[in-house]
Amino acid sequence: MAPAKLPVRPTTDFAKESLFNILNNYYYFDEISVLDLFAGTGNISFEFASRGSTDITCVDSHIGCIKYIQKIATELSLNLKVVKSDVFKYLENAALAKDVIFADPPYNFELAEFEKISKLVFEKSLLTENGTLIIEHSKHTDLSHLPYFYMKKRYGSSVFSFFEKK
Repeated sequence: MAPAKLPVRPTTDFAKESLFNILNNYYYFDEISVLDLFAGTGNISFEFASRGSTDITCVDSHIGCIKYIQKIATELSLNLKVVKSDVFKYLENAALAKDVIFADPPYNFELAEFEKISKLVFEKSLLTENGTLIIEHSKHTDLSHLPYFYMKKRYGSSVFSFFEKK
């Protein structure tokens, strides 16, 4: 359970389990690198780590979230790279491509902000050859018009939009 003082909306267990069931068909978790944007409580990063991923970077701008992720990672002896940064600035300067980039920005983002995530990931070539960008958003947001979009999955009020450059 996330501390009440953190500005987060963790992915529901149902949606998270469904997401990882999908990813399990495409990846061996112990062989992939992961970038978790708008990491919040680290919920998604911890799930990747529990499935064997060891190259995980968490990015969030809120110091409380960063400290919480670091605390839990230490308690669980997980070697996560935790970065306090504005996500857009991080993407502008990122140099290493990842197999999976997961972004869970605030649901009240403007459409242009969601679009900017995808645009930066693909312009900066931040995905490996068979990599996937996943953006979580509300059912009221539609990202299917964006380049490299290939599917979306809805779980309650949450939607995962998947993007690949293949």
